[in-house]
Order: sequence, then C-alpha cells, then structure tokens
Amino acid sequence: MVSLPGASNFEIVAIWIVLAIAFIGLAYALLLRKQVLKHDKGNEKMQQVWGGIREGAEAYLHRQLKTIIPLIIVFTVILFFSVYIVKPSEGASLRFHNYSEDQIKLIVGFGRAIAFILGASFSLMVGQFGMRMAVQGNVRVASAANRSFAEALKIAYRTGTITGMLTDGLGLLGGTVIFMIFGTASPDALLGFGFGGTLLALFMRVGGGIYTKAADVGADLVGKVEAGLPEDDERNAAVVADLVGDNVGDCAGMAADIFESYEVTIVSSLILGVAMYATPGLPSYHQLMWIIFPLLVRGIGVCSSIIGTYLVKGSKNDKEGNAMKSINKGFYTSAAISIIAFAFISHFYMHEWRAFFSVVVGILLAIILDEITKHFTDGHFRPVREIAKNSKTGSATLLLKGLGYGFEEAVWQTLVIALTILAAVLIYWGQPAVSVLYGVAMTGIGMLTLTGNNVAMDAFGPIADNANGIGELSGMDKNARKIMDHLDSTGNTTKAITKGVAIGSAVIAAVSLFGSFLTDVGSVQTQLGVVASKVISNTGIRISVPTVFIGFLIGGVVPWLFSSLTLNAVTRAAGLIVNEVRRQLHIPGVIERRVKPDYQNAVDICTVAAQRELIPLALIAVLSPILIGIFLGIEALGGFLAGVILSGQMLAVFMAGSGGAWDNAKKMIEDGLYGGKNSDAHKAAVVGDTVGDPLKDTAGPALNPMIKVINLVSLLCAPVLVAYHQTDAGMITTAIICAVIIAGSVMFSKRGGFKSKPFEE
Repeated sequence: MVSLPGASNFEIVAIWIVLAIAFIGLAYALLLRKQVLKHDKGNEKMQQVWGGIREGAEAYLHRQLKTIIPLIIVFTVILFFSVYIVKPSEGASLRFHNYSEDQIKLIVGFGRAIAFILGASFSLMVGQFGMRMAVQGNVRVASAANRSFAEALKIAYRTGTITGMLTDGLGLLGGTVIFMIFGTASPDALLGFGFGGTLLALFMRVGGGIYTKAADVGADLVGKVEAGLPEDDERNAAVVADLVGDNVGDCAGMAADIFESYEVTIVSSLILGVAMYATPGLPSYHQLMWIIFPLLVRGIGVCSSIIGTYLVKGSKNDKEGNAMKSINKGFYTSAAISIIAFAFISHFYMHEWRAFFSVVVGILLAIILDEITKHFTDGHFRPVREIAKNSKTGSATLLLKGLGYGFEEAVWQTLVIALTILAAVLIYWGQPAVSVLYGVAMTGIGMLTLTGNNVAMDAFGPIADNANGIGELSGMDKNARKIMDHLDSTGNTTKAITKGVAIGSAVIAAVSLFGSFLTDVGSVQTQLGVVASKVISNTGIRISVPTVFIGFLIGGVVPWLFSSLTLNAVTRAAGLIVNEVRRQLHIPGVIERRVKPDYQNAVDICTVAAQRELIPLALIAVLSPILIGIFLGIEALGGFLAGVILSGQMLAVFMAGSGGAWDNAKKMIEDGLYGGKNSDAHKAAVVGDTVGDPLKDTAGPALNPMIKVINLVSLLCAPVLVAYHQTDAGMITTAIICAVIIAGSVMFSKRGGFKSKPFEE
C-alpha cells in the first residue's frame, strides 16, 4: 500500500477487510430497512396521525438544511486555506515526500476541506435518514401491537438499529478511506472529518433539543396542568409537535451526537498512533500496529453489533414480554464477542496486551456508566422513589430532592471517568506521556465499540413513544395499548442509559483530543526550533501560571453560558406554544371534539424557533477558543480546554440525571402511586418534570458536541497560534472580530434576535 510504506501483508489485508466491514454494516442497515418497510401501516386513522408527524418532521429537516448549508460552505473555504498559514505537518511531509511544500499544502488543503464536507454529510445522513426511518417505523410498531408483543418489539428495535448501523458503517467508512489515502498524513485530513461531524451534531442537538422541549413543555403546561387533558390528547394543539419533537431530539440529535463521538475518538487515536509511530526514541517507533489497531477494533465492533442487535426479539408465543431483558441480551452478546476478538488480535497481531486492556476498560466504563445512570434515573431504585415520595409535600421538596441526586450522580460519574484515566496511566506505567494518552484514546474506542447497540437502544425510545402516541390518538384497543405502554416505558430507560453513555464518551473523546492538542502543539514548537525544555508536550499545562488559571476559569464558565442561552431559547419557544395551545382550546368545539385543532401551526412555531438559535450558539463554540488562544496564549488555551471538559462533564451529567429522575418520578405517580393522576402529588411531579425536561433533553445533551467542537477548533488553530505572535496585526484583527461576533451572538441569543424584546418584557 503506497500510503503505508513498511506495512506487512497482514496489515494491508486487514485494512481492506475493515473497509469491507464498513460496507457490510451499511448493507445490514439497508436489509433491515427493507424488512421494516414490508410491515403494514395500520388503519386509516393511524395513518392520518402518522401523516401529521411525518410532515412535521420533513418540514423541520428541510428548514434545518437551509439554515446550516451557508455555514458549512464558509467553514469549507476556511479549512482549505488554513494549511497555507503554517508549514505542513511532519506526517504530511513523510507521506508526500516526493512533492514540493506548495504541492503538499494543496493536497492537504483539499483533503481537509473534502473530509470536512464528508464528516458533515455523514453526520447529516445519520441524523436525517435515521429520523425518517424512525417515523416510518413508529406507525408499523403501533400496527404490530395489535397482533403481538414480539412483532412490535422486533420492528421497533430493528428500526432503531438502522440508525445504529448507519452510525457504525459511515463512521468506519470515512475514517478508513481517509487513512488509506493519506497514511501518516491522515490526522491533517481527519481533523476536518471530525470537525464536520461535530459541527453538524451541535446543530442537530441544539435545534432538536429546543424543538422537542418547546413542544413538550408547552403541551404539558396547558394540556395537562391547565386543562386537565391526558397525555397525547387529540384536543391539545401541540400534541403532534410533541411527537415530532421526540424524533427530532432523541433520534436525529442523539444519533448525530454519538456519530461525532465515534469519529472524534478514531481521529484522536490515529493522531496519537501516528505520534507514537513517528517519534524517534519511543519503543513504538516505526510500528504501524499502533495506528492500525484502532481500525481493527472498530471493525470488530461493527461485526459484533450486527450479531447482537439481530438477537433482540421476543418469543412468538409471548402476549407480554420483557423488552429490556431481550435488549440486554443483545448488548451483552455483542460485548462478549468483541472482547474475545480483541484478545485474539492482541495475541496474534499486537503481541502485547496493553492496548487490549485499554479497550476492555472502555467497554467496562460504558457498562458502569449505564448502571450509575440506571441507579439515579430508574424507578426501581431508591433515588427516583424518594423523589416521588417528596411530591407529597409539594413541588419545592420534589425539586430539591432531584437537585441533590443530580449533583450526586455527577460526582460518581466523574470519579469513574477519573479512575478510567488512572487505569490508562497504570496500564502504560513507565511509558512516555504520549503512550498514556494513546491508552485514554483506546478507552474511548472501546467505549464506543458497541455504538450500533447504543444508538439502536436510544432510537428505540422515540419510536416506541411515537407508537404509543399514535395508539392513543387513533383509539387503539387496551391490549395493544398495554404492549405499547410497556415498550414506551422500556424506551424511557434505554434513552436515559444512552444519554449517560453519550456524555461519558464525550468526555473521554475530549480528553483524547486534549492529548492530541498537547502532541500537536509540541510537534509544531519543535518544528519552529523551540528549546525542548519549553515544548508544551514536555512542560505540560501548568495551572500555577496565572494566564493558564485564567483560561481554566473562563473555560469553566463557557458550558454555563451555553446552558443559560439554550434554556432561554426553550423558554421563549415554550411561551409561544403555551399561547398557541391556549388560543386553540378557546376555539368553540375544540374541547368538545367537534373541531380539530390546527396542529401544523404549533409545528411551524417550534421549527422556526429552533432554527433561529443555531448559528449564534455555534459561533460562540467555534470562536471562543480562538479568542482565548490569541489573547492569553497557547498554554492558557490548554487550561481553557481543561475547564470546559471538567465543567461541561459535571453540568451535563447533573442536568441529565435530575431531569431523568423527575421524569420517571412523575411516571410512577401516573401509574397510581400517591393518588395517581390529577392528585396533588401528581401536580408537584408535573412541575418537576417540566423543569427537568429542557435540562435533560436540551441544555445537558447540547454540551456534548459543544465540548468537542471547542477541542477540535483548538486543535485546528493550535499550529497558527504557535507560529504567530499575539501582537501581529493579523492576530489582533482576528481577536477583535471574534470578540465582536461572540458579543453579538450572546446578545442575539439572550434576546431571541437583535430587534426582539426580551421574553420577560
């Protein structure tokens, strides 16, 4: 292979097999699509409800595409010309040693720009195609519930698996193709690939989160609290927008989110693998296995996910089954197959076990985070039961109990992640820092080995939720509704679990990128002749330096600012929905069911509100590291990244944990606990759920891609920040432009537009 001089026959064949596995993953997704679409869509009334969800989802996707395309074009141009500011990397010079410096810049520039478009397109495909399939699947699940539990479970899970295998297949395809073309220069192009996927995930997470919670909060406040209507009541004008929002937020947003974590971990592991390969003096010097092993692990993950997800099905004779048991069976089967295959590769190819242990630690991390999330958000455990119990004394005590448990969950999850990084230190004890960072990156690779299963579990939630909504609105019989209630309840648990995995993977991916940042900056400093004692990969990030500490503090507040702005956006949009639902409930005949509400109007309000907030929030995430890097210097930028990772991790877990616990406490009361629906305890629980909804589904999840966007931008701009002085005219001009745009974006987000008055007025 031209891009990999010195590769053995086994390594060349293995890379081609990994590429073939990527296509097999995509083919499996297409096979499942064909199987799902064969099933019927139910009666006319079910299809009418489904038609409203489908049209609302399509309207959202089209408008989102129009909003983000201009920004993608701008960033493509910027990424192409970014290679002309500094010299080509050592890896690029090594790979294209027969070309002149100008030719190498041209090749890398095109490679990075095309990889950015590829990453953004793949992320968009995963989100949009996955969401369309979820919409196709929900009505078929509802129809299948009329016949059997096993059929409904199979359709719901396999529809979700389509999104999971797209995530697996496209992520592996993009990373492998870029690696095969660019070889040791692949980190230069992979940065564009990762940035494209992450930026799109930020758009889909933020837009989807604002949409879904504006509809949900608006529908609940007026429908449930004011008018006393049941869940998914046809008289509530926001009920279809609420069902559309489940797909927009939990399906498209989550799929794009996990896809970018999948991309980013492969980017960081290849960057660190290339550093181990190209650094003289390391035991790993000129050993390709450190670069190829992450790709082999990913290939094994795709194969084990195919086997595990196909095993998820209920018995044909079951009238009532245990969906969670079946889903867990598929997950643990995939995990066992993966671990055995990793051991085989480690023994016969790597001839050492450190990388194997790092990957297994990643799988264990995913399982432990699952269990912690389950403990704090599942109704079978003490925290949610105690939160529900506090509803008897009012909403204030219920909220306080939920806040307490949210804080505690953040503590445990952060400690587990810290122990995971400690495990990497112990596994690579006595090795250089780059080896330890490689171990952390491999932990991230291991954690996302079962991405196919995780995304399938997450997408299962909104599919089952929508099927239940269709069942309610179309008046299906009790037996079918019982099956759908069970699937819906299981979906709530799987959604909460995958949120924990998404946040944990975001942090591990960000720590891996942080390691790549140190390696890249050190490499550029060495190229520029900086003495070894001052190279950042030798000195590390010194928190005792005042500017670094300032960067750390500013980095720590960025997630809080971001969360504040996203919550403001939800509040504004929910206020509009509240007014709309109230207006329509006062139309004569709506309450009596003689007049049908105008569902489309609520869908339009949510769509417009969600898209308006995207660009300013994205600009804050993209420009803030550039401003800090110019203003405080490269080491302070490292402190800034550390602050973002620490603060973002704890805040995201706290919000997801509290919100999930309040949600399930409300569900327990609705099932009959403490007086059931319409009791005082239920009213207190609805308040808790309404407060928690935007925390767990908007602000918390939006922090995952935000953390990685900031880390990737820092990696991309690091060579420029090292090569130029802060006092250069170009740097000062760039800093002023960034500061003005950030200030304008914050003002826009706080007010909902430059001309709009604040909502509070």
